[in-house]
Amino acid sequence: MGEGVELWVKVERLRIRGAPLGLKGRLEHMFLGRFYHSLDEKGRITVPARYREELGDSAFVVQGFDRNLVVYTAGGFHAFSAGIRQTRMIDANARAMRRLFFSGAEPSDVDKAGRILIPQYLREFAGLDSEVVIVGVGEQFEIWAPDEWRKQEEQLKDAELNAQRFSNLDIPSQAEV
Repeated sequence: MGEGVELWVKVERLRIRGAPLGLKGRLEHMFLGRFYHSLDEKGRITVPARYREELGDSAFVVQGFDRNLVVYTAGGFHAFSAGIRQTRMIDANARAMRRLFFSGAEPSDVDKAGRILIPQYLREFAGLDSEVVIVGVGEQFEIWAPDEWRKQEEQLKDAELNAQRFSNLDIPSQAEV
């Protein structure tokens, strides 16, 4: 097979059916789905195989807003933290956000087995014991204690609550994408 034909075969294998061309590349680089994993005795979790390529060699584990942990790629962490660093230090909420975000953030290398270390203080914050739920949320993924994740799932199943809480979000319709 010629080089040009091999390239098109590779592109077709990666193609996401029905996705607009500009969206295809973004969808391939998103953290999607949920996984149930164990936390080992050293406090490491195995990153789901489909997440490893996007994550690369390092990650940033950050205290989340909902008694969970958020795992960012290096680029995602730097982009989000840049926004926080641009906040005004004279604003008390900005200072609190800086304290929350940066004091609850730890870099973590991805080892050869695809694991990341969750520091003890972050495990305690999120109530992580031996089992965890890893949830893809687009540009990052979250780590939950199973009981806390079940509470989130119950809330997400409430259609009326979802309609109320999401009605003010500026999400374009499928036709606008």
